[in-house]
Amino acid sequence: MPEKTSNEISRDARVLYQKAVEAAQRENHDYALTLFCQVLEKEPGFLECRKQLRAAQLQKAGTGGTGFFRKMMSGAGSSPQLAKAQLALRRDPAEALAVAEQVLNSDPHSLAAQRIIVHAAQSLELPQTAIFALEQMVKASPKDKGIAIEYANALSLGGGDPSHGERVLQDLLRANPNDADLGQALKNLSARKTLDEGGYGALEGGQGSFRDVLKDKAEAVSLERENKVQRTEDNAARLLEEYEGRLRSEPGNLKVARSLAELYAQQNNFAGALNLYEQIRQATPDPTIDRAIADTTSRQFEWQISQLNPFADDYAQQVAAIQAQKQVFQLEECRKRADKYPTDLVIKFELGSMYLQNGQVGEAIAELQKAQNNPHKRIAAMNLLAQCFAKRKMFDLAARKLQEALKEKPGFDDEKKDLIYQLGCVLESMGKREEAIEQFKQIYETDISYRDVSAKVDAFYAGQ
Repeated sequence: MPEKTSNEISRDARVLYQKAVEAAQRENHDYALTLFCQVLEKEPGFLECRKQLRAAQLQKAGTGGTGFFRKMMSGAGSSPQLAKAQLALRRDPAEALAVAEQVLNSDPHSLAAQRIIVHAAQSLELPQTAIFALEQMVKASPKDKGIAIEYANALSLGGGDPSHGERVLQDLLRANPNDADLGQALKNLSARKTLDEGGYGALEGGQGSFRDVLKDKAEAVSLERENKVQRTEDNAARLLEEYEGRLRSEPGNLKVARSLAELYAQQNNFAGALNLYEQIRQATPDPTIDRAIADTTSRQFEWQISQLNPFADDYAQQVAAIQAQKQVFQLEECRKRADKYPTDLVIKFELGSMYLQNGQVGEAIAELQKAQNNPHKRIAAMNLLAQCFAKRKMFDLAARKLQEALKEKPGFDDEKKDLIYQLGCVLESMGKREEAIEQFKQIYETDISYRDVSAKVDAFYAGQ
């Protein structure tokens, strides 16, 4: 199924689309959503319509869906529709797309619905639609490295802008400089880029040789094989057998043990993974192993949630209970790592972030003030510090910290958008509406779908 432009869709769909756009401009959100969905049922590959629909969904939601329990309850309420969309994936991906959009109409922040859109679009051979859904997931969960890696790979393979995917991964790697998965993913992208642009291009230009191209291709294949996000079940089973055999013959090889632990975690064998990580930690002190243990345990909590019955009457309560256990574990585990590695400012940042999420603002400020001395975490720490000050209604301190961060932040990526957005919100709280709108307008000019910026700016002009 090909993706289409407005000139390629049927006349009836084009008329409906125009009505939907006009309804969205008048902020008649419910009518606009209904019409956009009707167009997409007729033309699932009409990507521009899907983008307009998403913008309208976010405008209608406004600032809703940002709190944890609000998100959790919203997801629980839409679980029957999510289950319906999941069941439709195999027999009718187009239906799955339509049902997932219905979920997003009520909860545009639903990662589960966006995930269904990704899978359905891939089944229907709509690569740009899948990329768009992944882009929305990255915006909703900018710190989720799994989503970021998948997004970067999709851009590289699906005709998007690979350099943007690389920038997303590079931003995450700067925030997590010791993350092996992100480093490997960037190497894979580089190898693929070399294969696509370098080897054969040089051969056509009379430079290089088939030997060079084949060498690059072999390296790319090897790197791709090591990419855990892209492994097939067969490759994973083969690698498990290979690493288990090597570890039996080389019981002291910590590198093999770590690779095997990562594979176990990928296969949801959390007990096996944690056992190996613990053996490595006993053999050599390494903060990255402590972090791997924390990440694996957190993933185990998420896996437990995925195994729950979404139709159970107490589904929401079960999810909330596991999430609470996860939050308690993460905070306590991070405290222990901070005590164990008192000079590691990356851990200070992580702990400060967790304190803020937990409502412990004073403790968060203390940790984040130290973390901002790490050049790789400085901007992010300043952003969170400003949010801490805002929570204490110290809006002047919050504004000053955000302005300081913006002076040090080049370019206009998602991190800068967040700084500008936070500054706008702080200025709103200070009663400086004109100055606040100027911040939101900076984002509006480049990304109308960012959070509730469109609703804020449109409301301002409507008021005039």
